[in-house]
Amino acid sequence: MLIRLIYASRARSMGPMDIKDILASSRRNNTRLGVTGALCLSNGIFLQCLEGDRMVVNTLYHRILQDARHHDPAILDFQEIVSRQFGAWSMGLVSTVVDNQALFLKYATGAQFDPYEMRPETLRAFFTELMNNTRWLA
Repeated sequence: MLIRLIYASRARSMGPMDIKDILASSRRNNTRLGVTGALCLSNGIFLQCLEGDRMVVNTLYHRILQDARHHDPAILDFQEIVSRQFGAWSMGLVSTVVDNQALFLKYATGAQFDPYEMRPETLRAFFTELMNNTRWLA
């Protein structure tokens, strides 16, 4: 069964090299596991969408829960899907760089982007728009 899991967690103090390490290991591991998705970082909050086999994504999420770089994890959306939204990506990264700020604010419930406050439908729309209209980081 193909599923999509969207979760948020708060980042413990991390620098740019930590983010690059997370992205590199995610791409390497996700390719091997058949997982695709996107990672957002805004205001010290990770927002990640993972797509793939239910058991594989479940195992991966539990591994993320054990990662000391994350705290306050929360599953924000979980659904069975017919096809992948990020099928060509083992992991994409987007942050609130100047080019993307308007899009993050568009979906924010307040002055700051906080995915913990977003409804599942809003998260899905956010990721759809991210996929089509943002500057992704390598």
